[in-house]
Amino acid sequence: MVSGVAGSTGTDTNKTSSVLTMALPVLMKGMERNASSPEGAASLLNALNNKHDGSILDNLSGLFNGGVDDSVKQDGAGILGHILGGKQKGVQQVIGQKSGLDADTVGNILKIAAPLVMGYLGKQKNNQNIASSGDLTRLLGGLLGGNSAKSEQNFLEQILDADGDGSVVDDVAGMLLGGNKKSGGGLGGMLGGLFGK
Repeated sequence: MVSGVAGSTGTDTNKTSSVLTMALPVLMKGMERNASSPEGAASLLNALNNKHDGSILDNLSGLFNGGVDDSVKQDGAGILGHILGGKQKGVQQVIGQKSGLDADTVGNILKIAAPLVMGYLGKQKNNQNIASSGDLTRLLGGLLGGNSAKSEQNFLEQILDADGDGSVVDDVAGMLLGGNKKSGGGLGGMLGGLFGK
């Protein structure tokens, strides 16, 4: 997946991997927060039942061969807008600063990654027979649960709570993402699953 996303965005594989490793917990946390309301959970369940049922992961070589289809990127842009809303620019700036890429390049990587993350969730939902918003919240919490180092949770809360005044980079520049901790289970397992490790 990493090399496919890197090739599709013309970005160095190591930097792409670094962006994805930082971005996926933020996206998951954003989804968890959205799913904490009944409407948000219903909307996410609906998406996982229909468009994002996991089938995108069945043919990754087809997806990446010859470049990613524009419809996938548009879908990804919609997902990011839904998950991150007004925080999207700040999130891209912080991850860009940490990974040495500009925010637009980070945005392009995330547009391709977001439908893959949704596909992964769709597969997990089907595997675990999740049908209710409570089950969905537990699934998301479980994926994040493997990453429950206090500083990391605080970072995720802060980056998503950033008020869009442009200072989010200063607020979090010294925080956790510079560290390179490996987490077992939960999100670490998801990253391994997505990256095929």
